[in-house]
Amino acid sequence: MGVFEMVVIVTLIGCGTGVISEYLKTKRKTAAGNEELDDALDRIDDLEERVRVLERVVTDHRYDLAQEIDNLKDS
Repeated sequence: MGVFEMVVIVTLIGCGTGVISEYLKTKRKTAAGNEELDDALDRIDDLEERVRVLERVVTDHRYDLAQEIDNLKDS
């Protein structure tokens, strides 16, 4: 094996190592990003449920009746 061939092989090994290293970094970032996304989606689901409960309370007829009674007391 000549010097030129050895230089080419060492260069290819160096480039290959760099490519593999960047691939693994990207893969780790994507996995961490997916966990953050899952957490955010869970929080959104919880907030949607809370909004549904609040809508149910506000549109409940007993709530309207309580508001009318309070308004009569203030008058």
